[in-house]
Formats: sequence, C-alpha cells, structure tokens
Amino acid sequence: MKKIFFLFIVTFQLANATEKDSLSMINPFKNHYVFPEKIMCDACGCSASGGSMGFASMLNSNFVGIRYFNQHYKSSDGLYSNSAWYNESFNTVQVWARIPVYKNFQISALVPYHFHNRETATGNQDIKGLGDITVLGMYRLYQTHKDSTFLVHTLQVGGGIKAPTGKFDQANAGNVNPSFQVGTGSWDYLLATEYIIKRKKFGFNTMLNYVFKTENEKKYRFGNQFNYSSTFFYLYEKNKFSLAPQLGFAGEVYGSNYQYSEIVRKSSGDIFFGKLGVEVGKNKFSMGANVMLPINQNLANNRVEANYRWSVNLNYSL
Repeated sequence: MKKIFFLFIVTFQLANATEKDSLSMINPFKNHYVFPEKIMCDACGCSASGGSMGFASMLNSNFVGIRYFNQHYKSSDGLYSNSAWYNESFNTVQVWARIPVYKNFQISALVPYHFHNRETATGNQDIKGLGDITVLGMYRLYQTHKDSTFLVHTLQVGGGIKAPTGKFDQANAGNVNPSFQVGTGSWDYLLATEYIIKRKKFGFNTMLNYVFKTENEKKYRFGNQFNYSSTFFYLYEKNKFSLAPQLGFAGEVYGSNYQYSEIVRKSSGDIFFGKLGVEVGKNKFSMGANVMLPINQNLANNRVEANYRWSVNLNYSL
C-alpha cells in the first residue's frame, strides 16, 4: 500500500499545473497562494507534529503569524461491548511563517506549543510543552502565464523535515491513542506536491504528501502517513480588503506503528473529512478560521474516534 501511495505522489507531480498572481502594490493580499488545510499529522491526534492544519495562509503569500487549533477525539480499549469511552482534547498554539528564498522557492516553518488533556479510568491527564519544529521547502516547478491561457495552472513540489524538539513519553505510547504526546522523539521526513487551477476569481487546489517516520531513541516508530486534500475557493477583493471562502475535503491514511521493530497491532487507520473555511484580510493583516468534520473513519481498529478539528489564525504579510 505504501508503494502505491508513493507512486501516486510521483505521478501527480508530473501532471498539469497552476499559476500564482503577480504582486499588487495596492492590495498586499493580491499575491495570495492557496495551500490546503492538511499537510502533516501523526496518527490519531496529530499531536506530535503540530497538527494537520497546513503550512500557509489562504491570502498571504509571505507572512509571519500565530494560530490556535483544537482537535477532539474519543478512545476506548474495546475489550467489552460496553467499554467506557474517554474524551481527548489536543490543543496547539503555533508560531508559523512562510518566507521567500528566491523567485521560485519558499520555506515554511512551524513552531508548536502543545497542551493536551484527556480522561482516563483513574482521572484526568494533562501534558504540555514545546512540540516538534517542522521546516518545509516548496519549489514552483511549473506555471502558466496568466495572460496566455483561459485557465492558469501552478505546480509545486518540495520536501521537509521535522526535528525531535518535543518530548516523547514512552508510557503514553502504550495507550489506545499513542499520539497523546508533545513530540514523536524522531526525525521525520516529508515529500509534498500541490496543484492549483484558476479561472478569474474561482479556483481549485489539490495537495498530496507522504511522511516518512523514523524510530526514536525509545525504539518506537509511528507509522508512515499519506495525506490528501482538495479545496474549491473564491477570492473577493476590493481596495485593500480581501475575502477568501473555501469548501473541500481531506483525508489521512496511517501505517502501523512499530515498537522494538515489532508491529503494534490495531495502530493503523484512515479518516476522511469535509472542511469549511474563510479568511479575511485588511492592509497587511489577515484572520482565518477553519472547521473539519469527519465523514468516514477507521482509526486504531475503531478504538479511536475523531469528533472535529478547528483552527483560527492571525497573520502579518511580509
């Protein structure tokens, strides 16, 4: 299955592609670059990587900002038909930025701080701390000229790395949801591609990425992960005001975890989300909000259930 996902990514990178508008001196959000909400996650909670809510803004091509996101889950050991279900809340405050290096290359960075809590049979449990810092570089491989075609296209490809700056707790890895962590304790690597097609103010964005997980010092390895996302969007601009609503879907497929090179049973899974979002901009500032609701899921052999994810952000355009 992993080989199929990897081949799918490579094939997609060779497909057609989309364009980025030229910078407007009047409206700093004219040069928007629409990224998907999903790009990276660790199985069943996404806590260790800083979440799967994206690397860039809907409006700002280059920016620095702060965002908060929340993810809510329920988990049960499933030993009996009436086994209790316990609530889990994953919270992250994140400093994020997207900075141009040269014309066709940008670097995105995420620095998360997590504070998670959950119910257990013996009481509530809380953890908090700096998460794993992620850096992603994206290269614009192809784009059409805006004035030369009915539809404009842009194709970007890239890769990134996640450093083990967050603490991994071996004790929590033995729970039903092993991602109740602030860090994976491992160096992880990401390959990504995205395609955008636009017609005037309307557009469609598709993203694929694959995350390669490595073993940490505690001999635990989270399963590799395939993510995908597609979003329809509309851009309204007037004077120095911008509005960008979006509607789409996203999914994640998790491989099995390993401990001491042995597979951790019932640790793989997949989930499919519907998503809705909006971002508004004025001068150099923008604010955004996103909501993701599960449509279909099978996480940890149905022992973990996702309820919802949502995020808010405030950015300053560079």
